[in-house]
Amino acid sequence: MSFRTTSPAASRASLSSRFAGRLSRMTWVDVVVAAAVLVMFYLVLRVGQGTTVRFSTSQSVKVDTSPGQLPYDAARSLLRMFVALALSTVFTFVYAYAAAKSRRLERILIPALDILQSVPVLGFLTVAVTGFIALFPGSMLGLECASIFAIFTSQAWNMTFGFYYSLTSLPRELDELSRSFRFTRWMRFWKVELPSGMIGLVWNGMMSFGGGWFFLVASEAISVNNRDYALPGVGSYAGAAIADGDLGKVGWAILTMAVMVIGVNFFFWRPLTAWAEKFKNEQSEASEVQHSVVLNFLRRSNWPHVLGNLLRPAGRALSAVGRIFGIDDRPLTIDPARKRTGDIAFAIVAGGLILWGLIDLGHYLYARTGLGVFGEPLLLGLATLARVIVLVVAATIIWVPIGVRIGFSPRLTRIAQPVVQVLASFPANFLFPLAVWFFLKTGLSINVGGILLMALGAQWYILFNTIAGAMSIPSDLREAMDDLGVRGWQRWKRLILPGIFPSYVTGGITASGGAWNASIVAEVVTFGGTTLTATGLGAYIAKATAAGDFPHLLAGVAVMSLYVVGVNRLFWRRLYRLADTRYAL
Repeated sequence: MSFRTTSPAASRASLSSRFAGRLSRMTWVDVVVAAAVLVMFYLVLRVGQGTTVRFSTSQSVKVDTSPGQLPYDAARSLLRMFVALALSTVFTFVYAYAAAKSRRLERILIPALDILQSVPVLGFLTVAVTGFIALFPGSMLGLECASIFAIFTSQAWNMTFGFYYSLTSLPRELDELSRSFRFTRWMRFWKVELPSGMIGLVWNGMMSFGGGWFFLVASEAISVNNRDYALPGVGSYAGAAIADGDLGKVGWAILTMAVMVIGVNFFFWRPLTAWAEKFKNEQSEASEVQHSVVLNFLRRSNWPHVLGNLLRPAGRALSAVGRIFGIDDRPLTIDPARKRTGDIAFAIVAGGLILWGLIDLGHYLYARTGLGVFGEPLLLGLATLARVIVLVVAATIIWVPIGVRIGFSPRLTRIAQPVVQVLASFPANFLFPLAVWFFLKTGLSINVGGILLMALGAQWYILFNTIAGAMSIPSDLREAMDDLGVRGWQRWKRLILPGIFPSYVTGGITASGGAWNASIVAEVVTFGGTTLTATGLGAYIAKATAAGDFPHLLAGVAVMSLYVVGVNRLFWRRLYRLADTRYAL
């Protein structure tokens, strides 16, 4: 018996021959793909040049609202959105993985995530603008980083919550498979855990991208400490047109936004959702699957295979490096004595740091305004809490059945996805002219009408997560229900509600936090010279931010965080545990 070994030189020669073979089979499809990629890189470089121009904090800000400026503004906005999405994805992987894999870190990171999602975008902007301008003095890059950071804060939390749940509810058979093959932690993440949560990650990413659109005006036209800053973008364009009361230019901004959302959906999100279908956990192939013109076109190209061959050595190198993380062979049970000692030490350190921070914050506020500053926001928070409860209940009743219907039908998904994406991405600010006219014409109080504006930014979390949950239900289970003749309420009780429940809880908790955040722009409506202000915590924070009143701003943000964390602890976390114990796949 003889064994044949392959030398490194022979391996490189084989790789070169395969690469040459692929290049020799290039078609017009490959030419189109290569040209599209080159054009995209050129546009990114061309638009990116505007992010490093000179800028002085003392110069007056004038937004160019001529319609001819909109293509460039749209490109700048898209660049910020995708940079923020990339940062949100990296943050999701790191943060969710740390929370899911460490029981002690979980007790700190998940409550911290509750607080982070409750802090309004304007609260982050107040600190971010000052910090980034100081980091990049005399350059527009400081404002760009602050705007991207603001968009990041409207995207990251929803994605992190969804991926954290997918990691903690990994199907048992996949966990046993990973352990039996002794995968390294690196291999387990990329081969098992990420594919298992891919459908939810893609749909939550799509929803988070829509959340970034929703706060585009706030992140590009910034008013902090009685000083206005603005960046070229569709958000700042719309903000200036709304302030001027120019309905024509508002219409141009709406049209541009619709074109951008539909274009991003067609070229980016639609291919991703169709590609993610292959990660569905099922025993038999579905009779209907999603399709994408762009994805089908890319699959006809040889470039993915060429790039795969070129990157294969890098992948092997990363796998080798990943061995330093070790094998995920943690025991299923933990020694109680060791658990108790370690938990006590960790609780003392973490509790001490948190207590120190709270004492420092209390001392800061006490020295300037006294602790009585918390009284008004606590009362105003009750009004906003009532609006949030009404919104979540109404959104659940309306959108859960619709989301299930869309998720079960690939044909309907193709039609509904771009429509839902446009609706979810539509900033409430763009509708302020119509809202002011409607409220004044009908006499509807902003205290009630504000719920409708808050719904524009929050209800879609429930819809998107319901769609993702319905799509994740294995086709063989649905076909088994069809064969058994299970219909109506019994089908909902036995299959649909248990199947979508984990995803719904993720959507509910992010919708609740998103509603609090949306109250910032929904409780103060301005168009031209008319301003309508609701009674609520969102209006309180918006007023403190515009005036640069840091003590009242901190008090408002702290109270909003208290409300969100309290609701999550008392209600949503209990549903999380129920989903994990009874309804995990």
